[in-house]
Amino acid sequence: MERTPAVYILTSQKRGSLYTGVTSVPLGRMVQHRDELIDGFTKKYGIKRLVLIEFSGDMENAILREKQIKNWHRQWKINLIEASNPTWRDLALDYGLPPLFEPRHRKDRAPG
Repeated sequence: MERTPAVYILTSQKRGSLYTGVTSVPLGRMVQHRDELIDGFTKKYGIKRLVLIEFSGDMENAILREKQIKNWHRQWKINLIEASNPTWRDLALDYGLPPLFEPRHRKDRAPG
């Protein structure tokens, strides 16, 4: 897989739990999160939807950007996401990953 330093934000759902990470292999890392191969926060809370990705020229700058974003208030992160992805669309689809299965809420189900 091609090495491309990037910082990314994942969410569980629109305006749900947020996770900010950094990687040198974005596609590989998205697969790891989606397949729950990484123990921790994202696996525990079902955080798999890619809503923001920023590519960097080198890993050092990507790590600095990740640290910057992680120190932000939640609303600033939401504003950053919504500036480029107002519908919170899963950007992983743009990289060839399949849509996530999202179970319907109980109240949305038809009776019977």
